[in-house]
Amino acid sequence: MIGRYSQAVIYDGLHAITIGPFTRGLGWTPEEVEVFLVQCRKDLLNPSIHTYVYYDALTGQKPFETAESAAERAPSNVPEGLSSPAREDTPAEGHGAIEVDDAEPSEDGYATASDASSNGSTSLASSIRDFNFENKRRYHKFKEGRYMMPNDDAEQEREDMKHAMVVHICGGSLHRAPLERPQKVLDIGTGTGIWAMDMGDEYPEAEITGIDLSPIQPEFVPPNVHFIVDDAEAEWLNADNSVDFVHLRHMAPFIKDWPRVLKPGGWIEIQEMRWRFDCDDDTQGPDYALLKFAQYLEEALAKFGFEAYATETNPARLKAAGFINQIDENKKVPLGPWAKDPSLKTIGRYSQAVLYDGLHAATIGPLTRGLGWTAEEVEVFLVQCRRDLLKPSIHAHVYYDTLCGQKPVETA
Repeated sequence: MIGRYSQAVIYDGLHAITIGPFTRGLGWTPEEVEVFLVQCRKDLLNPSIHTYVYYDALTGQKPFETAESAAERAPSNVPEGLSSPAREDTPAEGHGAIEVDDAEPSEDGYATASDASSNGSTSLASSIRDFNFENKRRYHKFKEGRYMMPNDDAEQEREDMKHAMVVHICGGSLHRAPLERPQKVLDIGTGTGIWAMDMGDEYPEAEITGIDLSPIQPEFVPPNVHFIVDDAEAEWLNADNSVDFVHLRHMAPFIKDWPRVLKPGGWIEIQEMRWRFDCDDDTQGPDYALLKFAQYLEEALAKFGFEAYATETNPARLKAAGFINQIDENKKVPLGPWAKDPSLKTIGRYSQAVLYDGLHAATIGPLTRGLGWTAEEVEVFLVQCRRDLLKPSIHAHVYYDTLCGQKPVETA
């Protein structure tokens, strides 16, 4: 277990501990660091290499005696003023070989572990609290495969940053649908629960329910907010015609059925980043690496029956499902701070960081599972993607789509 932890800690920290010292101290370019780390990650994940590092603990007690008497009693190799340190040596520190587990899975980098941070009072089955680890990313185990993105700490931080970006794109609003004192709100794919908690503060009289496949929501939330860990499309969760507002964000490719739980007159809202890379001034060029990123991701998701650009066909599906009073808004989102408008410049900084930090999360699962790539091939490909994303001379943008629809009121 300790080995899994240490491997994940080093893997996730390689970029953080090298990018600053190597670029500032050694004069490397970020691309040179990325290429170097590909081999580091490859060797770190090599199951035939049985390496280890050390964890040292040093303890000392300040004596009650005077400095003179302590100095007389203390060994010569102990700093003056401290008594002899207590040190416990273990086999892991070099006083004995660590026995290798020959039965350990060796090739796929795949493991299962329970979330050690789960609160003991949480009424979740162990199968729900479990996670899968693949290519050093953590994924939900409950209903595994329904959602392709990881749920580890790095992805949670990125999701919260993406929430801040979306609120900025939307002019500070949490929703576009014209709500009038909603009583029950359902947030599908709530993730860290940040949108649900903000809605709970904005609508203190409403009951806000967030649902997700991963138990990663905080324990302390507004009193009118609660979370459920389950499949959003499970029939038992909410009765038909029971919810005033259904909210989905960044979930369009993974939802198969329109929620039947909406009351007549209730609203559904789908907010979605559309990662189609466009440019208004021809600075992008046909060799822009993120065009390939979008192409490969679309092909990989299709292998699992997911539509990468479901946001483009959702308006027609919403209409076919009988929803009325549609609101369909599409906004350009610059990638990087190249826009002249101050608000767009801020949004560009957000979007560039959100995408940069999310490239690995978005590709490592689909490209290895769906297209048969190795983890090393993904890493090498992402070097060029990151390089192009950070080029200030490329004025690329993507889109943010908001789609709202109202369930018609039934007539006699």
